[in-house]
Amino acid sequence: MTTLAIIGAGQGLGAAVARRFGREGFSVALISRHQGRLDALAAELERDGVQARGYVADVRDPASIAAALEKAAEELGPVEVLQYSPLPQKDFMRPVLETTPADLVGPIEFSIYGPVAAVHQVVPGMRFLPKDHGQDRGTILFVNGGSAVKPGRNVTGTSVAFAGQAAYAELLHEVLGEEGIQVSQLIIGGRIDADDEKKSPTALAEHLWRLHSERDTFRFQVDED
Repeated sequence: MTTLAIIGAGQGLGAAVARRFGREGFSVALISRHQGRLDALAAELERDGVQARGYVADVRDPASIAAALEKAAEELGPVEVLQYSPLPQKDFMRPVLETTPADLVGPIEFSIYGPVAAVHQVVPGMRFLPKDHGQDRGTILFVNGGSAVKPGRNVTGTSVAFAGQAAYAELLHEVLGEEGIQVSQLIIGGRIDADDEKKSPTALAEHLWRLHSERDTFRFQVDED
């Protein structure tokens, strides 16, 4: 059995993605900063028939990300799919003229250093996954808000950092695609909304499953209405 690792797992999108991939036989590594919340979510998923376990890591601490992913692979199976989707902190979102160099440290650690650490941890294992119809099955999924493609003057930290992450993801898509490892990005305009058929966690999880399974798209964007 192989593993889906969700960095930034929570009750919304993370839980929906865990259920969607769990239906396909994946075990799920839930990664965030709070062990209690992770344990509660893992127990909920287990009741739904999804093998899941929580691992604590802080995305601003690259060593903790690497350690969590290493432990998850040892306990649940090799990481076939990595999803990087932590929610940015509110203090990353300042107007452009109020943003100082110090204000950009957190967003850059969060949105660039974190995913780079995660990718370096999982890619070596993905290269050794069994082939499916002649193609490696490893997938790396990035989930971002709309400021990744259209910067917002009042959310400067995320606009700058998400743009850097988007560039990194596109470079990975180009290079790792040559090895059969899929890299894709889901852009969500506005808020995730359980009552919106286009932007509910379940609908977005389906998009992420399609990006993994169909392997023909780098970026898919769900726009605001």
